[in-house]
Amino acid sequence: MQTEGIVKVKSKFEKSYKAGYPLILKEAIHNMDSLTKEGMLFQLVDEKGQFIGKGYYGKQNKGYGWILTQKKNEKIDVSFFEGKIKTAIENRKELFNSTETNAFRVFNAEGDGIGGLTIDYFNGYYLINWYSEGIFAFYDYVIDSLKNLVEYEGIYQKKRYDTGGKYIDEDGFVDGNRGQFPIIVKENGVNLAVYLNEGAMVGVFLDQRDVRKTILDKYAKGKTVLNTFSYTGVFSVFAALGGATKTTSVDLANRSLGKTKEQFSINGIDHEAHDIIVEDVFQYFKYAVRKKKTFDLVILDPPSFARSKKYTFSAAKDYKDLLKEAILITEKNGVIVASTNCANFDMNKFKVFIDQAFKESNVKYSIKEEFSLPSDFATIKQYKEGNYLKVVFIQKH
Repeated sequence: MQTEGIVKVKSKFEKSYKAGYPLILKEAIHNMDSLTKEGMLFQLVDEKGQFIGKGYYGKQNKGYGWILTQKKNEKIDVSFFEGKIKTAIENRKELFNSTETNAFRVFNAEGDGIGGLTIDYFNGYYLINWYSEGIFAFYDYVIDSLKNLVEYEGIYQKKRYDTGGKYIDEDGFVDGNRGQFPIIVKENGVNLAVYLNEGAMVGVFLDQRDVRKTILDKYAKGKTVLNTFSYTGVFSVFAALGGATKTTSVDLANRSLGKTKEQFSINGIDHEAHDIIVEDVFQYFKYAVRKKKTFDLVILDPPSFARSKKYTFSAAKDYKDLLKEAILITEKNGVIVASTNCANFDMNKFKVFIDQAFKESNVKYSIKEEFSLPSDFATIKQYKEGNYLKVVFIQKH
């Protein structure tokens, strides 16, 4: 692929792009209509026509493409992709050598130099996530690079953009041996059941690894735990293995029941000793208040946006109110693990929501510790939105 388009940036955005901001924003560009085909390469220039960077056109929910290099003569070819992926793999050497963890992120989009592309590793299997038709245009470069660089059991892929129903293969299989699902992976010695062949999500969010270990090591022993928006119950499993007296997992999705039982079972935990509830979390809060149920540890990790029959939740607007509900059913001196993956606000703003929630509840609190993304989820300082995860352990006084 050769550089085709010339894209001119508006003067008020020049400074940030020259400093390395990687995402192409529609409002920053004079001539978006010059980008005609997803995957086409372009040069980004300032209003005087001076070169700023080279990137590709690809529409995703964040923007219209990504800058890949600020070197004018650098070719965007298979060796470019292979170089970036090789560096990323070398940076995760410690994880590849771990005997306790064999599930982690190998390549984290713009943090590793190629926006719109992530690669995860699951005990010998690689999963490629494509976030636009534009990045998918480089399919051969990515697959060939991976084949050249690593040994693998199998490679799977997920298209995380609207394909109009067109998939290369229904289950996302690309190369190697098809997995026998679930694949059992390890995270800090804990077993996790993973499915690379079902929809967009695989059964575990890898970005919470440090948070789960902290709950297991420091916060679970002898405690009653409520895990809300529990998905497949992985936080509950870590809490149970950390010595929690009982966990309660609540999620609206019907699949959460079977998936959570499975995660308990593969770790030798009797799931019947724990509560797994399929219900709207907001309804459950009301039920818990009515029944005067309280918990020592409450885990709040909602999606950025969720809709049920009765409620619509947006983290940017509603997190404070969600936290107030959690405060009501947290024991005195109990801990709330407040987590969000919403990229629309930063940690400082998140702490404002926390402070407002406790003040409006007339309850004192202290922050015990906080987390952002683990090291394998590489980010760059020029793109702060990329460091989306914010987790705060809050003690209620």
